[in-house]
Amino acid sequence: MRPAFAVGLVFAGCCSNVIFLELLARKHPGCGNIVTFAQFLFIAVEGFLFEADLGRKRPAIPIRYYAVMVTMFFTVSVVNNYALNLNIAMPLHMIFRSGSLIANMILGIIILKKRYSIFKYTSIALVSVGIFVCTFMSAKQVTSQSSSTENDGFQAFAWWLLGIGALTFALLMSARMGIFQETLYKQFGKHSKEALFYNHALPLPGFIFLASDIYDHAVLFNNSEPFHPVALAGHLVCLHRDPHVHRGVEHPGRHQRPASEGGEEELKPACSRETRG
Repeated sequence: MRPAFAVGLVFAGCCSNVIFLELLARKHPGCGNIVTFAQFLFIAVEGFLFEADLGRKRPAIPIRYYAVMVTMFFTVSVVNNYALNLNIAMPLHMIFRSGSLIANMILGIIILKKRYSIFKYTSIALVSVGIFVCTFMSAKQVTSQSSSTENDGFQAFAWWLLGIGALTFALLMSARMGIFQETLYKQFGKHSKEALFYNHALPLPGFIFLASDIYDHAVLFNNSEPFHPVALAGHLVCLHRDPHVHRGVEHPGRHQRPASEGGEEELKPACSRETRG
């Protein structure tokens, strides 16, 4: 496969993933757990069939090491999902996670005693400045979009700070997992497909603790109206024309205002109703 084609597939896959995830999060806030569960289940089934050979192939890396890696991987996935419920916008979520370069460099220096070139330090510094600017502007946007009362503004900013803390924790945990995986590959050899399978199969029992939330959103998904490709195209046009359509993610412990009080229904333009299947 040509490198340009592979890069194009990754770019298209990531962009489409973010678009549809944001549409889901706006329509059903807090649906990250069911999306992650579906992802883990699909990759686990595919890996069990083709990588583990229906369980007959022994893993090259001992399971106890995968158990440590899986604990970190599951924690990172769940924390990143809950960050979307803490007043964190999807663009900030994406940009903040690009700070993995910074986290990997810091932990690499501390744990692995690595040293990098001046060019790499300069690149990381530029990325850090970009993340800081985006985070700062997001904080101003949160306070400006909140209610006019001081109490509501402080509450929205507090949820946002908690979300930033969750993203920072997930970032450092993800970097530590990468270092742990690197040491395993040096010791046992690189087995990326095997690691992909076990990293998604072993955490499946952990979703039992999230079963209630997953079930509730499964019911919501089943009760939602059909969303055909033509309707999706029209919906994206509406979002482009009016960026305030379906704005924000509902805060924990807060409810959307009814239409009579200027809630979400009054923000929908006519095309958002006409494009539904």
